[in-house]
Amino acid sequence: MLQDLQRHHPSRKIHWTAMDDEQRRHAAKQLAGVDGLHMVVIGTPVPPRRQERARALCLARLVVELHGAGVDTLILEARHKVQDAGDVRTVAGVRHAALPRGTRFHVDHCPGTHEVLLAAADITAGACRADRLGQAEYRDVLADRIYDVCLDTGC
Repeated sequence: MLQDLQRHHPSRKIHWTAMDDEQRRHAAKQLAGVDGLHMVVIGTPVPPRRQERARALCLARLVVELHGAGVDTLILEARHKVQDAGDVRTVAGVRHAALPRGTRFHVDHCPGTHEVLLAAADITAGACRADRLGQAEYRDVLADRIYDVCLDTGC
């Protein structure tokens, strides 16, 4: 399903912000039809100068939630090498400080154009953000498939 959606995007990467309302509705409906649960950590506030700090806090909470659900591998969309290394450090810190001793939890990065499953995360995050901005229709379509955690970043 995601590969089919991806074929209609010229960059070969599904990106919520590049979609119009009709494409967003279609993407949300398609994703809602796929079994599975999408975990989202929604951190607020996220001031522009503290985005990486807020991201690290959200990522740390996501790792704990994923571990609790039996997940041991997380694939994130690659950004810049320095930022990706920060994500790896965050996950290592969580593994050491918040997960049981000996826990195996791995994080890796790949370009969004190389892993179509990253589109599910983009659609889910986009729908949750739209909901926060007053457009609940996309989030409502995915409601049964989303497990979201709200986090005060203190940033």
